[in-house]
Amino acid sequence: MLFDIFSNKDRDPAECVITVDGAEITELYPFLREATVECGRAEAAAATLVFETRRNELGAWTVQDAGVLEPWARIVISAAFGNREEEVMRGYIREVRLETPQDAGSALVRVECQDDSIRLDRTHRRTTWGTADLPSSDSLILNEILAAYGLMLDGDSAQGQERLVGVVQDDTDVKFLKARAAFNGYELIFREGRVYFGPMRLEADPQNTIMVYAGEETNCLSLSVRVDGHQPDAVAYDAPPVSGDAVDSPEPVRSSLPSMGTTRADSSNAGLEDFVWKMSAEAGADAQRLQALAQMKINDCDIRRVQGDGELDGGLYGRVLQAGLPVPVDGLGERMSGVYYVDSVSHSFTALGYRQRFRLLRNAWGDNLDAAGGSLGRLAGVF
Repeated sequence: MLFDIFSNKDRDPAECVITVDGAEITELYPFLREATVECGRAEAAAATLVFETRRNELGAWTVQDAGVLEPWARIVISAAFGNREEEVMRGYIREVRLETPQDAGSALVRVECQDDSIRLDRTHRRTTWGTADLPSSDSLILNEILAAYGLMLDGDSAQGQERLVGVVQDDTDVKFLKARAAFNGYELIFREGRVYFGPMRLEADPQNTIMVYAGEETNCLSLSVRVDGHQPDAVAYDAPPVSGDAVDSPEPVRSSLPSMGTTRADSSNAGLEDFVWKMSAEAGADAQRLQALAQMKINDCDIRRVQGDGELDGGLYGRVLQAGLPVPVDGLGERMSGVYYVDSVSHSFTALGYRQRFRLLRNAWGDNLDAAGGSLGRLAGVF
């Protein structure tokens, strides 16, 4: 007999709630073995649902013959904390796979899902955005593309490039938007029917505090932090000459990111030579584009100086940790505690409960919790 962790109507904190085409899959909960959702800043959110399936005396199977789990059905996966729900992912069922090993009692149905971005990956388009008489902009392009899918641009999004003329799209909408995000050095994150298009939100309102070794307030099961000292302090490049054959070598580009601690974790105070990496030339790029590419490169290196990998007890944390937003971490001492940036989160619902495995990034040392609303953040760790 399967251990049913999903069907109790009086939900205990941190249970999984799944709706398909607007209806909760209550009758399938007893067969759900595991639900995992992978969320990150760089990739589309993806979920895997694993069901045990049984055949009745008439030859029908409980899961695959239920007529519920079908490709392109709309799916929403949430975490329930008592009577409160927080969305983990929404999107579409991408693939349904039946596995029938020799032992019929081990038959499984695996359902693969992807966030709303998969719908933007159905049609290849060839079009040109912006004319000399009517220039376009990244924000206008995004709003026009997203509106066709019933999606909205997140209110925190940035404008991107303006007065665009002759920007060619020769790809699906989502691949084109990813290219525009990369061109601007932005993130492209689909969440709750909105799309964030903008730089890293290092100074956004922090999420609930991750508490380490905090007695009854502890919500972090494990956390390891490593420091990568081999990240450059600046990125250099050679710009094409304005005239003649001489190569212009501008000043190396340094990080434009705000410090996420009290002291930057670079090597500028090590008493050594300047740590500069040189960027490979990009064919056809002008000086302005090369400078922008160097800025993106050094910012990406800068945020990866301090990296943390850990796991939360979702019930004790009491929230859905979101990638692409800051989170305070307390209990690591004066040097390692402070505000980090969430790079990715893997959500897992099993018979053992709700777990959230995460990766955090930071570019500085020092406990800055008080400066970042730390007193509120520390209390937020108590649910």
